[in-house]
Amino acid sequence: MRMYELAFIVKPNIDDDGITNIIEKVSGFINNASGEITTTNVWGRRRLAYPIKNYREGTYVLFEVNLPPSSVKDIEWNLKLTEDIIRYLMFKKDE
Repeated sequence: MRMYELAFIVKPNIDDDGITNIIEKVSGFINNASGEITTTNVWGRRRLAYPIKNYREGTYVLFEVNLPPSSVKDIEWNLKLTEDIIRYLMFKKDE
């Protein structure tokens, strides 16, 4: 298992209950891939540096997770298919 950070931006038109549902959905992706979430941090709604898919702001969420390296592609694929997430970034955290 390796330590990763996963940051994603949720569309700004999603309410707080919707954001909670998206966080649970992404948590399910990680749990189904034999991973575990160590930290969840919701940064809240912020202005984007540049427009993404015609949105000027979004809700930022940061996870720290332990995952097997073989499951990273599956999680990224599921994130790409989630319509309410406009951008994501997953990278390996230095030990």
